[in-house]
This record gives sequence, C-alpha cells and structure tokens, in this order.
Amino acid sequence: MDKLALILVIIGALNWGLIGLFNFDLVATLFGDMSLVSRIVYALVGLAGIYSLKFLVTGDRERSS
Repeated sequence: MDKLALILVIIGALNWGLIGLFNFDLVATLFGDMSLVSRIVYALVGLAGIYSLKFLVTGDRERSS
C-alpha cells in the first residue's frame, strides 16, 4: 500500500509541476477535462496524499528504533 501511495503522490506532483511550469494538465489531456476517469485519478492522488501523511508522523520513530 505504501508503494502505491508513493506512486500516486509522484504522479500528482509531476502533474502539478507540469501545470505550474507549462500550464499543461497531463491527467486532463489523457483522460478528458474533468471526465469521470480524471476525477477518479485526482481523487486517488488526493487520498494517497492523505495516506502519506503517516510518513511524517511515523518516519522519525522508525529510523530511531
């Protein structure tokens, strides 16, 4: 589950980087502007980001153990 979340967070980060640098939304280009599939991708990326917050809390404890 951690790797899947990381992959989705990376996809989201790359997409936001493309939007910021080139005003190019890769997800919308691939799946349609706010189509059902693109909304699912956006939702999954958002959920992966929320899931990844656990690394902020548990990351330091695991390294010090």
